[in-house]
Amino acid sequence: MNSHFRAVLFDLDGTLADLANAVNHALTTLRCPPHPLNAYRYLVGNGARNLCARALPADRQHLADETLRLMRAHYDIHCFDETRLYPGIPELVAALHRQGYRLAVFSNKPDDFTKRMVAHYFPSNPFDTVRGQLPGHPLKPDPTVALQITRELAIPPRHWLYLGDSNTDMKTAVAAGMYPVGVLWGFRDRDELVAAGAKELIATPADLLRQIANRP
Repeated sequence: MNSHFRAVLFDLDGTLADLANAVNHALTTLRCPPHPLNAYRYLVGNGARNLCARALPADRQHLADETLRLMRAHYDIHCFDETRLYPGIPELVAALHRQGYRLAVFSNKPDDFTKRMVAHYFPSNPFDTVRGQLPGHPLKPDPTVALQITRELAIPPRHWLYLGDSNTDMKTAVAAGMYPVGVLWGFRDRDELVAAGAKELIATPADLLRQIANRP
């Protein structure tokens, strides 16, 4: 782990259970077959509409927007039913904040959901910026919004560590000129993260703190 990092950019995910429940609710409402929980590991990514489109049968793609509407309505009510922070995340965020790192969240989730989730789980607001999907802004892996965040905080991309659990996150980090660190407690496996450009992999949040503590 290099010593020149000044900021950390976090991805944000709900749990598979809450995402699956919301999409399956939309699918069954529209009389489409639902999916088992584990299938959503490979359906998520690149935004909520893409998730809904992937979940629909090939001959029902015209229902993607309606599926998205129903999914969001259900998720708005039930987004905290089963979602919990991964073990060690509160301690990681608190420790990085104490050590003076600038912290930001960047998600492909809609901006209002992203801000709502961060406010719920981090009421002390340790993040300088929280950003989700906004109209007219490209989704990850396009680096546009990530680079906007670096300019807002006046910290060049080379001083950012990007922490994420998917190939989309790693590709975003590489495209933005940040340092990609793949986490192994999320939705995807190590081979996918490495293939997408991860420079390092960590199995637990505490691993990152140890690597930072041991940096030259």
